[in-house]
Amino acid sequence: MTRIRLLCLLLTGVVSVPVLVAQGTQDAAPLFRAESDLVVLHVNVFDGRSDAVGGLPHDAFRVFEDGQEQAITFFSGADVPVAVGLVLDNSGSMIARQRMSIAGGLAFARSSHPEDELFTVHFNEHVAYGLPAGLAFTNRETLLEAALSRFKPGGKTALYDAVIDALDHLEEASHQKRALVVLSDGEDNASRHSEDDMMKRARDGDAIIYTVSSANPRHGLGGDPGVLRKLAGAAGGVAYFPDSDKEVVESFDDIAGNIRRAYSIGYVPRNDDHDGGYRRVKVTVRMPGRSNLRVQSRDGYRPPDHADAR
Repeated sequence: MTRIRLLCLLLTGVVSVPVLVAQGTQDAAPLFRAESDLVVLHVNVFDGRSDAVGGLPHDAFRVFEDGQEQAITFFSGADVPVAVGLVLDNSGSMIARQRMSIAGGLAFARSSHPEDELFTVHFNEHVAYGLPAGLAFTNRETLLEAALSRFKPGGKTALYDAVIDALDHLEEASHQKRALVVLSDGEDNASRHSEDDMMKRARDGDAIIYTVSSANPRHGLGGDPGVLRKLAGAAGGVAYFPDSDKEVVESFDDIAGNIRRAYSIGYVPRNDDHDGGYRRVKVTVRMPGRSNLRVQSRDGYRPPDHADAR
């Protein structure tokens, strides 16, 4: 297996294989390490204006697992292609707002990397994919626009099912950096799965999840903002609460930029037990001359148990 292919495999989350890791910086010579678990975190850094901050060096970051500092063995701040699913509410509450949903999806696509893999998921009481059958992903704007416009809004809301289905679909992507952008008011009245099922799937996966609220309290559309915050927080993303349709579209554009400026940070845990228990992870950042920097990353992971690790 070549070095490049092996590093790509590592970016899927937690693996237990012979690994090659770049020590310290992207330019350092790869080192061979025997059987190891490499945990890879996708990290956003924001300034006091909530703008994503790129270009930070590896030594600005520290990683803690269950309170114990870990040695960073993989670091990348490069703008690499990403696989992204746009998960869009298509229930009755969106009948008058479909143009906003389409505009947001197109704004995201136009700000994305030209080699990104994109797909759309539309949900009311059913979950449907926007791209033609047999086409899992696309980077063509015309196909994405057709996908965004494919279904007429109406019906109930199966948010939990849609997120789980979209995360499953991301497993088919060739790009190892993966994300979901979820447009919803946070309410669910039709899913087969529970909210807990969705949160567990989000925590156990390797995709960053951004949520954009479609709620509009001024027009009696309240929603459940707590679900949107928890979902984004569980998967290392950010929850957006725009005040207008125009700001919804701007949120999609902001998210595309944030994905571009995200970091990937990897470490081999000091705790090498495979007990399957959830481990809490915290990433901090400190850069001389820069104040008010804050980090957004997933709050932990679940290592494979002994059976999976063999």
